[in-house]
Parts: sequence; C-alpha cells; structure tokens
Amino acid sequence: MKKTKQRLTKSDAEDDLRPHYDVDYSKARPNRFAGMPKEQTAVMLDKDLSKVFRTSEQVKHALRSLIEAMPATERRASRAK
Repeated sequence: MKKTKQRLTKSDAEDDLRPHYDVDYSKARPNRFAGMPKEQTAVMLDKDLSKVFRTSEQVKHALRSLIEAMPATERRASRAK
C-alpha cells in the first residue's frame, strides 16, 4: 500500500506558530553588506588571494596598478562595455 500525505487543516497550521519566540541576539552577527553605499560592489576573494591581499586598500591599489599598465586602447574598449 502506498502511504499518502495528510493535508494540514487550518487549525493544524495555526498550531505550528507560537505566540512568542525567544531569540538569543547575543549570537547574532551583523550584516556586513547592510550599510554598503550603492557605489560600491562586494567581491569575494578566493583563499589564496585573501592571504596576499589583507585589506580592501591593497586590492584597490593592485587593480588600479593593473589598469594603468594596460594599453590605452584596451582600457577604452573595456569602459565601453
């Protein structure tokens, strides 16, 4: 015989909700993306990269140096995209 799922009646569904939930906010972590300005983009680094670049300033410096080293025609083409 095949077992069939029983449908929850309205009273059963309501019984699942408690009138009060105790939340331990001491274990909560802040959302690191919540206050981010719209001009910024969050990028996740791989572990090997995060060992080299410890701060966002180091990453920005490396990327800006890379952009400066690119030929001007290549820079203009990437901006147009």
